[in-house]
Order: sequence, then C-alpha cells, then structure tokens
Amino acid sequence: MATILVIDDEDSILNIVEAYLKGDGNAVHLARDGVQGLAAFRRYHPELIILDIMLPEMDGLEVLQQIRRESDVYVMMLTAKSEEFDRVMGLTVGADDYLTKPFSPRELSARVKAILRRGRNSSPNESQILAFKHLKIDMQRHEVQRDGQPIELTALEFKLLSILATYPLMVLSREQLLERVWGYDFYGEERVVDVHIGHVRQKIEIDPSDPQFIMTVRGVGYKFADDPS
Repeated sequence: MATILVIDDEDSILNIVEAYLKGDGNAVHLARDGVQGLAAFRRYHPELIILDIMLPEMDGLEVLQQIRRESDVYVMMLTAKSEEFDRVMGLTVGADDYLTKPFSPRELSARVKAILRRGRNSSPNESQILAFKHLKIDMQRHEVQRDGQPIELTALEFKLLSILATYPLMVLSREQLLERVWGYDFYGEERVVDVHIGHVRQKIEIDPSDPQFIMTVRGVGYKFADDPS
C-alpha cells in the first residue's frame, strides 16, 4: 500500500482517481487547491503526488517548485492542455511524468503502479565509489564531489549521473537511460532525459554550455567523459 496525494480542483477528477487508487489498495488523500495541497504534502508525506497544473490559490507549477525544495517524492502532473509547453515546463520544474486530460483512469492506475515499482533510490553497485579526475561519486552515501567540493543532487539526478559514470565513455541512448533510471514500464517521452541531463549539468559542470563530463552524442544519446582518477 502506498500513500498518494491527489491535488485537483475538479470533484469529478478527485472522485474517480480516488476510487481507482483506493481500489488498488492505496491510501489516498485529496486537496482542492495549491495551498491545501502543500499542507497535505507536509502532513502525510506521500510516496506519490498527482498534481493538476491549473489550480486556484497557487498553480501546480508553483506547488511543484515548492515541493522540490523539500522532497524528491514522485510527482505526476495533470494538465487540461495538450500543448508541448505545459509538458516541458512540468518536466523542467521536476515532474517525473505527466498525463493529459481527459485521461483513462485505467491508464492512470497503470502509470501509478509503474512509478511505485521504480524505486527512487536504487542504484547499481551501491557500495562502490566511482573516482575520476574531477568527480567522485559515492554510491552508498549518495554523495558527489567535484574537485573536493560537494555537489547537491536529487535522488533522480544522482541515479542518472551514476548510471552514466558506471559506463564511462560508453554512449547510452535516451531509451537505455529511461529504462535504467525511470524503469522499463515508464510511459513518458524521451524528452524527460534531456531535461534532467540539463539539471545535472547545471550542478556538476564548470560551464554547463560547454560540458566536459556529460557529453551529447548527437542522434544517439549521452556519455560520461571525465578522466579516470
């Protein structure tokens, strides 16, 4: 059983989502605006948040930004709009997945199950320390240093970096990274990889516009390129 928070201002959406998720054996809490949603997030500490973008009091993107300052909880965005801008903005701010209204409750249920199976903090070779000329990655402590200085990464960003660093100079496609980081049953699009690679670069690269650690291989994917220690 997982604890799930649903934040949406439409009673019809809340009712059907609550019914399906409770039917799957989850504990479900509801909030009808952004302020209530943040309060419920801090009270119930959910493992997954289903968050509408268009909310009264405080919109979903602002709620997500606040959540990301405090937690790495899984967040699935809901949007009534189909424009790419809404999806990309949600991913950029830190959403893990999105679903466009109207949606199938069965698809929502399937996506929730897939998200909860991923295991946010799992990493390969968790006792291993990956040491390079500039970067040091402690898999057990989930710590990263660049030239001796600590770098703060979210759990998802750490997992993405550690996957790349485990296979230095090997090109990993976006599809491979989706499978290894988000899970084989991830329903979202490959763009989420680019968004989170950008986040990691902003934190670990000396000049994110001219990366030296995570290199783009056009038309293929990404590779880790720091020299061995």
